[in-house]
This record gives sequence, C-alpha cells and structure tokens, in this order.
Amino acid sequence: MILSIDTCLGASSVAVLDGERVLAARSEPMTRGHQERIGVLAREAAAEAGVAFTDLARVGVTVGPGSFTGLRVGLAFAKGLATALSIPCVGVNTLESLAFGTKGFVAAVIDARMSQVYIQVFADGVSLMAPDALGLGEAAARLAELYSGGPATLVGSGASLLADALSSATVLNPAAPDPVAVARLAAAKPAPTHSPRPLYLRAPYATLPSVGPAA
Repeated sequence: MILSIDTCLGASSVAVLDGERVLAARSEPMTRGHQERIGVLAREAAAEAGVAFTDLARVGVTVGPGSFTGLRVGLAFAKGLATALSIPCVGVNTLESLAFGTKGFVAAVIDARMSQVYIQVFADGVSLMAPDALGLGEAAARLAELYSGGPATLVGSGASLLADALSSATVLNPAAPDPVAVARLAAAKPAPTHSPRPLYLRAPYATLPSVGPAA
C-alpha cells in the first residue's frame, strides 16, 4: 500500500494504491496554499480508499524540480508521515513523473521563468539525459541532438515554449504530474538509504541585501 504526494507545481495531489490497483486519487489545482490542503487531501484519499495511514507500507513524494516553497511543503509532510509510521519515504523526480506512461520520445519541460526551462528527455521510459535547467536555445538544441524520429511528445508547463523546436510533437500542458504516476514510480524504486532531498537545478534568485560601507 502506497500513498503519493505532489505539491511541486500547480496542484496539490495525492493517490493511494494497493499494488497496481488505484484505490483513490485526488488533485486540486493551486499555485499557493499547498500547506493548508495537502494533509486534508491525504486524509480524504485514505478515507475514500478505506485504509488508515497505519496500513501504508511506503510514501512517495515529488522532490522537484518545481516551486521552491511548494516542493518543500510536500517533502516535509511526506517525511513527517513516513517517520511517524516508520516506513520508507521515496523521492520521485517531477520530470520523470510528467513523462511516465508516454511511449516514444518524450521531453518533460517545466517553465522555470526568466527564459529557462527544467527539462529531461526519455525514450520509451528510459532517460536520455539527466534533469537540467537550460535556456530556451540550449533546450531546443538538446532536443535536436537527442531526437532520432518517431512519435514525439512535449509535456509540462514549458512544453509550448519548445513546440517550434520539435514541430511534429504532441504538446501536453498538465498543471502537475498524475499522482498515480508518482505512486507507481515510487513503488518501483528500491528502498531508500536516506530521506529524499529536494532536487534543485538552479540556485534561488533571492539574494541578501547589499551592505554599504561601514560608517
């Protein structure tokens, strides 16, 4: 039995799976306020599934890339719950979650603002590159380098930004990964040796205010 949690992008989402069987899945679009809703959604999903948190064997959680605040909310909740239950907490890459289940050449692309995207490319589920933060020109060049023909999909909030670079591709713009995909990926990973850590692909732009010369 596994509970998945995602607050990295434009939704708060949870799912409860028993093996391959989906018992419950909930997702609420939002760009802020994840901390107020994720615990409620998890309890509602567990109630719908007819299970208690103590029935869980594993918790899966997206670790980024994504919103700096959002991903930390999900991570904190998932790790706290897993610690309380003494069960593994498994981190899942948001880009991998977006691409999950799509055949052929798939580029998961998240709009990182400031003319950058977070991107990872897959072929039939096999990663062709590590997740990265790239400028739009660099990302387009990477697609051209890796694409060798056949069905192609661009998926994520930044997919349309690269549509011209892969004109034959199907473009999908989900607000967030499917929580069922997050659960399936987390269930398939080996038991972790440490708690999941945030996947930051670039440093935050916030900086400390400059300090003038001493009087």
